[in-house]
Amino acid sequence: MSFENGGVPEVEADVVVVGAGAAGLMAALTASDAGARVVVVEKTDKLGGTAAVSGGVVWIPNNHHMPRVDISDSREEALAYVRRLADGRSEDGPLGAFIDTAPAMLRFLEARTSLRLQPLGVYPDYHPEFAGGRTGGRSLDPGLFDINRLNEWKNTLRRGPLHGSAALTVAEAAEWGAFTRPRELPVKLLTERARQGLVCYGAALAGGLLEALVQRGVELLPGVAGRELVADARRVVGLRAERAGRSVRLGARRGVILASGGFEWNKSLAARFLSGPLTHPLSPPANEGDGLMMAMALGADLGNMSEAWWCPALAIPGESYEGQPLSRADFSARCLPHSILVNRAGRRFANEAQNYNDLVKAFFTFDPVNYERPNLPAWLIVDQNFRDRYALGNLLPGAATPPWLAKADSLEELARRIEISPEGLVDTVRRFNPPALQGVDPCFHRGGSAYERFHGDRAHQPSPNLGPIERPPFHALQVFVGALGTKGGVRVDANARVLRVDGTPIDGLYAAGNVMASVMGAGYPGAGSTLGAAMTFGFIAARHAVGAQAHQGGAA
Repeated sequence: MSFENGGVPEVEADVVVVGAGAAGLMAALTASDAGARVVVVEKTDKLGGTAAVSGGVVWIPNNHHMPRVDISDSREEALAYVRRLADGRSEDGPLGAFIDTAPAMLRFLEARTSLRLQPLGVYPDYHPEFAGGRTGGRSLDPGLFDINRLNEWKNTLRRGPLHGSAALTVAEAAEWGAFTRPRELPVKLLTERARQGLVCYGAALAGGLLEALVQRGVELLPGVAGRELVADARRVVGLRAERAGRSVRLGARRGVILASGGFEWNKSLAARFLSGPLTHPLSPPANEGDGLMMAMALGADLGNMSEAWWCPALAIPGESYEGQPLSRADFSARCLPHSILVNRAGRRFANEAQNYNDLVKAFFTFDPVNYERPNLPAWLIVDQNFRDRYALGNLLPGAATPPWLAKADSLEELARRIEISPEGLVDTVRRFNPPALQGVDPCFHRGGSAYERFHGDRAHQPSPNLGPIERPPFHALQVFVGALGTKGGVRVDANARVLRVDGTPIDGLYAAGNVMASVMGAGYPGAGSTLGAAMTFGFIAARHAVGAQAHQGGAA
């Protein structure tokens, strides 16, 4: 790094990548593999981005591992499935590029890194009952990663606040019943793995990518925040960034790739664009829409801005992450027997066990007469049978009830404590219990999907998702609107080039990940859809920037 022009540091590169999550790391690896000089700038002092705190699963339709679990796939079926879930909010060019290129990206990833993703044969798509859906095989597990392989970079790898010290694969979590049988987990084995430096989930995926970049000598600049794109009359030629309050200029001969995450922590942008009130983001707090606003300043067009990767959230008082209150994604509790989700009227309003993205949309139901959202606030109601068997937030079965968990010996008393309708709650439970005892939900068909049954207690009969709420004391925990990230952003073409409002590309500017308008539109096809698309468009962007064929649909 040289100091010129009045002491302003300058860096010259072929490709500048903004953001060190899965999209950015994949873009950097791809461009470096083609011989380009790559510089990666990351706003925080940790590398891995939102990916590193995620489950790390990557959704790749028609991938080459699927035959290992005896599941077939095709371009046509995958495209039809995603197009239906997108609900008209995705464009055929970028969507087709994802479907065609994702399998090649996966082959490239495994050829150029130590990562060997494993197909999850029993992890269903989020709507496996739809045409083109699958009951497994498209979601891939990154396994475990030894952070000691990163040498002096190991402490820069971002760790999740909830499972950052855990060391079990996604497949093991499902097999061992991490949510349904938490007391049976092999604690000694997991402790030993953690002592050895093994990490799992998103940290494992980010770690494998980071290792490959370190080995290649790619310049990684944590603590450097992108502030402004630099453009001449024809194209984007660089980035003005900031490090510890000091300006840094980065030249980009071949292009700038924005991979800076979503805008879920930017309260102003979230209030202006999202379809409902997002109160509990589930990602690192640095996701404030920096890349989005830089692109907007150059006239970038936007798409899908009302959508996010929605997820119900729980909040435990006193928990925090990087100076912000910590929110916990609820992937399981609401899917298990002896639980229901109710609104202020004490009424159920949705199939609690459906995929988290679609469930949250029911929270936003709007009553135009009273001008309110009747399903906010929402409460998870469980009985003592639930508490004796399953985890709830950070509580293991049998743990003493803390002050933040409402508790009462009757449903009426519980309702009064949380200020919802006692009559409504009592009537709801009265109607719910008899069919639930038989494993049936006539109102919302909970447990009718393979996805829902997968997230239930498969040892519970007659339904893994349903059981009566009958044994006192009863408990209630508020469920908030959360998001794993936003999915609206700049529009791109099939080569990941950022588009202007008139549809022409901004030369030298690319986007991937949550800064880009998601090809998934309003939907969430399956576990790892966020990461699968992010990494694929990082791959596409880098290949185009360095002059390689953008996507060929075959082996890399």
